[in-house]
Amino acid sequence: MMWYWGGGFHWWGWLFGGLALVAFWVLVVWAIWAIWAGARRPSEDRQPPDSRRILDERLARGEIEPEEYWRLRDILEGRREHAGAGSAPGPGGTGRAADTR
Repeated sequence: MMWYWGGGFHWWGWLFGGLALVAFWVLVVWAIWAIWAGARRPSEDRQPPDSRRILDERLARGEIEPEEYWRLRDILEGRREHAGAGSAPGPGGTGRAADTR
């Protein structure tokens, strides 16, 4: 009867197995992170970030007056205290109250 003295993993087999295990867990963690990060993106983009830029460009091209610009900007930023149509001009006669930031 012959005795079986080998056939198991050699040192390179253990090395490959260990690296494969690490690579597997890195892939699992990356997949979970990618799914989690991808699920968060749409909720952050509810209002297009370009609305302010478009408004600035319209003012620069002269399509709207500064009073209309400030009124629309206040609406975009959620400040409605100056968004009234018949508001009196603020300091400097620009139609906008002094900024208190």
